[in-house]
This record gives sequence, structure tokens and C-alpha cells, in this order.
Amino acid sequence: MRLIVGLGNPGPEYAWTPHNLGFLVVDELAQHGGIRVERPEAKSLVGRGRLAGREVVLAKPHTFMNASGMAVRDLLARYEAEPAEMIVVVDDAALPWGMIRIRPRGSAGGHNGLESILGAVGTDEWIRVRLGIQPDHPLRDLSDYVLRPMRKAELESAAEMVVQAADAVEMILAEGVQPAMARFNRRAAPPAEAEDSR
Repeated sequence: MRLIVGLGNPGPEYAWTPHNLGFLVVDELAQHGGIRVERPEAKSLVGRGRLAGREVVLAKPHTFMNASGMAVRDLLARYEAEPAEMIVVVDDAALPWGMIRIRPRGSAGGHNGLESILGAVGTDEWIRVRLGIQPDHPLRDLSDYVLRPMRKAELESAAEMVVQAADAVEMILAEGVQPAMARFNRRAAPPAEAEDSR
């Protein structure tokens, strides 16, 4: 059993914000596996099925981003899974738009959702798939940026990134984290229209 958790915020007002890319990747994976992620469990919406020949639980915590750890801790307990059997998918404002970065362990890197999970599970030994959403200019308030609806060029780039991230998760399931890192940890070009869409 592998637990795949996409981080985001519940509610339609957040659906197409950069901070909800984790939810969008879970939705993409659900389509691939014909899995319905709609059962309320462990402070999350979950669905159970198979991906890449493995039994999986897909989950979208509904605790809001900064309290993601509460849901993750409950999910691990409910499914009797170890943190090392978990893949967390999350946005990352420190990575350029379009870049995917897979890591088998590590720090939160300033991300409140990851920080919450680290505190709740007490170990960093779990895989994270980060999706780059770095702004193209300095910001005074990063929270406003990650919680605002994505612009047209960003949506196009995000759609490609979501498909790639879902493929990365399936490769992790099928072949392991190291082959997935070798294939997907590459630099990507920023959205071509970013300047025009500001």
C-alpha cells in the first residue's frame, strides 16, 4: 500500500491557485487509475485503487495547507502505513515555473504544509514531489501570490507540470525513486507569456 497525498486548500476559491497543484496532481492520478477521491476519512478526501500495478490510497487533506500534518498523521494511522511508504505532492515557490523536483527525504524548505507534516510524523523519510511556481519578480507577500488564481500562461504551464508530476509518481511506484529522479529532475522553461499576463 502506498499513500499519495496532494497538498492544497479546500474550497472552490482555491481550486486554480498555485498552492493547489498537489490537489490537481491527485486528480490527474485519479483519472489514470479510475479512482474516485471523494470519501471523507482522516480529515481528507480519499480514494483507493491501483496505479502502476500497486495498491494506492490517493488523498487530499481538507485541513488547509498549514495544518496538513494532522491529516497525514491520521491517514498513516488509518492505513497502517509508514512515512517511508508515502509520496507527498506539493507546490514550491523556490523552484522555477515548470520544474519538477523529486526527493526521497529532506527539509520543509520554508513550505508550511511540509513543515506541518514533518512536525506531525517526526521524520523526513518520505518522498516529496515538488512543482515549481517561483514568481518572476520579487514579492512583498508570497501568500497573496500562491493563493491567487493562476493566469492564462501559468495555467497552461501548470497543466503540463501536473501531467508530468503524475507520470513521475507512477514511475516512483513502478520503478522506484532514483529512476524517477534521473528522469524528471530537470530544469524547465518559465511560462512564455508571463511578462504579458501580469
